[in-house]
Amino acid sequence: MSVTTPDFTAAPDLPAILPEAKQRGRIAGFIYRHPTICVGGLLVGVMIFIAIFAPYLGIRDPTALAPAKRTREPSALYWFGTDMLGRDVYSRVLYGSRVSLTVGFSVALFASVLGTFIGLVSGFIRGLDTVIMRAMDGLMSIPPILLAIALMALTRASVQNVIIAISIAEFPRVSRLVRGLVLSLREQPYVEAAIASGTRVPAIIWKHILPNTLAPLMVQATFICASAMITEATLSFIGAGTPPIIPSWGNIMAEGRALWQVKPYIVFFPAIFLSVTVLAVNLLGDGLRDALDPRLAKRL
Repeated sequence: MSVTTPDFTAAPDLPAILPEAKQRGRIAGFIYRHPTICVGGLLVGVMIFIAIFAPYLGIRDPTALAPAKRTREPSALYWFGTDMLGRDVYSRVLYGSRVSLTVGFSVALFASVLGTFIGLVSGFIRGLDTVIMRAMDGLMSIPPILLAIALMALTRASVQNVIIAISIAEFPRVSRLVRGLVLSLREQPYVEAAIASGTRVPAIIWKHILPNTLAPLMVQATFICASAMITEATLSFIGAGTPPIIPSWGNIMAEGRALWQVKPYIVFFPAIFLSVTVLAVNLLGDGLRDALDPRLAKRL
């Protein structure tokens, strides 16, 4: 009588399973610790997806006029209805995401780069600090929206000029933030050691100062992005932003305000998209602030 021995070769490969379980545990732990980053990042990702793939999301030409189909209510054929010229509001809102996201991300990038450069120079070179900061104080004394309107009045309406105008209105706040960080960082022992060893100022700024300003700078950039999208919509709404032929959220709301009481959906849908996008960027910024702050990270 033969005795069969169990086949241990068919056992699951535990070393291959454990890394996958650990990876899932890390992802679940990150979501639990930083829900605002996950929610905000997800919403921002959805809006970026809409902006990139807008032509493939079942839309019509956002500038095509159809007077016979004007002011149609939302339906299966026109999801968001049509405006007073018969243009599909759904198509215009989706294409409007491209304008708002382009303006928001571009302003955040340009304002952060320019403000960081000025803040680093002002904070580390004492002789230039007073002059530069008084100039920044003068720019900050003007409300950003009024400064942007004044700058747009000097140029023609275009997306590029809107980006430049809002960037000029926003970068002084970045320079003040970076300058304050540099004033504290330059007193650190490792910076004093670098100076004592004869390291040049540009190398000290690049290797020791700039890396330690990136975390708060990333958080500030998200708030600038959200503020820039609201400012762009405001400029377009009052006729001082992008040209009327461009389907931006501000232009759509400006064109629909005359029919707000009878056809509120023309204003409602772009306003919802703008609000959700700004909320998503602000949630992402709040989450990054909590994650990058060492004091809050210890509590989490």
